[in-house]
Amino acid sequence: MTLKVVGAGVGRTGTNSLKAALEKLLGEPCYHMLEVFPRPEHPALWTAAFNGEPVDWDLLFDGFGATVDWPACTMWRELADANPDAVILLSTRDPEGWWRSCESTIFEAMQRGMAGPPSDWTTMARAMLDRFGADMSDKASCIAAFERHNADVRATADGNRLVEWQPGDGWEPLAAALGVAVPDEPFPHLNSTDDFRQMMGLNA
Repeated sequence: MTLKVVGAGVGRTGTNSLKAALEKLLGEPCYHMLEVFPRPEHPALWTAAFNGEPVDWDLLFDGFGATVDWPACTMWRELADANPDAVILLSTRDPEGWWRSCESTIFEAMQRGMAGPPSDWTTMARAMLDRFGADMSDKASCIAAFERHNADVRATADGNRLVEWQPGDGWEPLAAALGVAVPDEPFPHLNSTDDFRQMMGLNA
C-alpha cells in the first residue's frame, strides 16, 4: 500500500467531490465510504482497526492511491504514519452547515440502519462513532466532536504535509500539494444532500 493522500476530513465536507478530483489528479482510485459498500469483508476489518487490533492496510487499500471520508478519516494518524510521504488532507466546512448536512443524510441513514438487526455494518458504524466521540442524535455532541477532530489534526499533523481544503477551493490546493497540473475542466461537485437522500432511499 502506498497512499499519496490520507484524507483526515470527516464525511459531508465535500469528500465525494474530493474522491472524484483526486482520482482525476492521481489516476488511481480513492477510498471513500462508497468503496466499503461493494466489499462485504471491509466493515469487520474497520471494526478491528477501531478496536486497536492489527489490520493489514496493504490488503485493505490494495489498488487505491488515496483516502477520504469515513471510515478512513478516523484512522488518519495511523495511515499517515504508514505512508510518511503522503499528503494529509483535512477537508472542512462551517460546523453548523456540516451538522445540517449530516443530520439529514449520513446520520439519518445510520440511525435507520441501526434500528434493524445487528450486522457487520452496524457494528462498524457504532465503533466509528465511538472513536469519533459523537452522539449522532445530539447536535452539540456532534459539533463538538467535529471541531475537536479538526483541531486535533491541525495540532498534531506534520505541518509540511498538511493541506486544508474547503468546498469551493477547487483544484489548486490539491494540485499544488501533489505537484501536478490543474485540470482544464470544472471541479466536480457531487453528492448534494438531495443526491444522498435519493441514493439511500431516505425520501421513501
